Amino acid sequence: MVRLLLCCALLALAACSRPQPPEKERPVDPQAQAHTELRDAIQAPIDKARQVDADVQKAQDAQDAALEAAGG
Repeated sequence: MVRLLLCCALLALAACSRPQPPEKERPVDPQAQAHTELRDAIQAPIDKARQVDADVQKAQDAQDAALEAAGG
């Protein structure tokens, strides 16, 4: 009975030990490339939409200027 309690106590103490600190030098994470590709795939349509919006705004400004020049 005493041995069982002693073993349980030792196991409990071993489970409560400090976690090991991370290694100073780690190899490059191969998933980092996947995150970059995903970010680029999401960002590309957003950038395209911003460009289209800028083009539409320029066309609207040109149309407004033409109307003003025509006396409207």
